Amino acid sequence: MPFSSANLAALVQGNAFTLWQYRTTDTRSAVTAAGYFAAVAGSMRAGDLMVLQTTDAVALVPIRSGPTVGTGVTLDGAVGPVSLVRTAGQNFSLVQAAAAVVRSIILAPLAAGLVAGSSIPVSATIIGPIGQVVFSLRDSVGAVVPPVQVVTVTAGTAAASFTAPAAGSSYRIRVEDAVDPVLGAISGSFSIGTNLGALMLLESDGRLLSETGDLLQQ
Repeated sequence: MPFSSANLAALVQGNAFTLWQYRTTDTRSAVTAAGYFAAVAGSMRAGDLMVLQTTDAVALVPIRSGPTVGTGVTLDGAVGPVSLVRTAGQNFSLVQAAAAVVRSIILAPLAAGLVAGSSIPVSATIIGPIGQVVFSLRDSVGAVVPPVQVVTVTAGTAAASFTAPAAGSSYRIRVEDAVDPVLGAISGSFSIGTNLGALMLLESDGRLLSETGDLLQQ
């Protein structure tokens, strides 16, 4: 019998590709003859695939230009289907060894009596495979007071120094692993006092001078 569009269905469509299904009472040789699918040549594209179900075979065939149906692969039928037997054997094994690695950062106590403009020496003891640490000075809300300092660990220790910022309270020092910032330590809060030395007056010849030597007007 001739081609029947009612027996043709698009199973999958996408990316300029269609998987067709065609079921018929014709034989495979009749269906694969030139011009059988001429009525739907405008819908089929070269490279599409078709699941072909005929009276004597079930096959998966490619669509060529025209459209002409290619030889394809016979999945089942009385015409001597292609038999594909594929076996494979593979041995796979996985051995995983794990060991605990201790890493720790211990921040040393800070010096007392810090005043604005003075030096704040900081140091930390490093345990484990940590190559660099980052020291930072934090204000009362946890914001970083620039600059941060990246220090290379030497013989299990790292040290840095900050210039004390303006007078205030609740300052902290934080030190963390440069590679893994989750690993770190933070100091207790501390205060920075006003530099009272900047307010001292000098006396010369019975007159008061400022710290810079300027005469104070009376």
